[in-house]
Amino acid sequence: MTAKEYNKCVDLYADRVYRFIVKHVRNDADANDIVQNAFLILWKNVDKISPEKARAYLFSVAYNNMIDQFRKLKRMSFVEEVPDNPTMNKAMQQTDLKELLEKGLERLSEIQKSVILLRDYEGYSYDEIANVTELTTSQVKVYIFRARKKLKQYLGSIDYVI
Repeated sequence: MTAKEYNKCVDLYADRVYRFIVKHVRNDADANDIVQNAFLILWKNVDKISPEKARAYLFSVAYNNMIDQFRKLKRMSFVEEVPDNPTMNKAMQQTDLKELLEKGLERLSEIQKSVILLRDYEGYSYDEIANVTELTTSQVKVYIFRARKKLKQYLGSIDYVI
């Protein structure tokens, strides 16, 4: 990969990788550090990575850096149990769908959240997600199915006004 191709990768993928990471870490500074480190690692391996593989490589490196950061800081969040009938006050009833989806994503495990974001937000194929997360394709499908089921259950249990 040439310097020009690397710069094109920065232009094409920086925002996507950032959005993916910031959805997980919920901290702009940490997300910027992880994304910057991913591009630094890509630059160090610029001779080994073809431009066609750069996107998957960046997401894989960023994902692994994020997991390493969680482990180092012991900031792994655990999923709280979804109550059977969550009651919502009037202010919550006026929340828009995006906020409800964000709250639903927070209830997922880290791996479920990752595969859902890669599949539904970034449009990755099952095989690409398997490469990024180092899972098998069938494991990816199972995690996506369970995550969608949990989101559907959460959204279906909420009485909201649109």
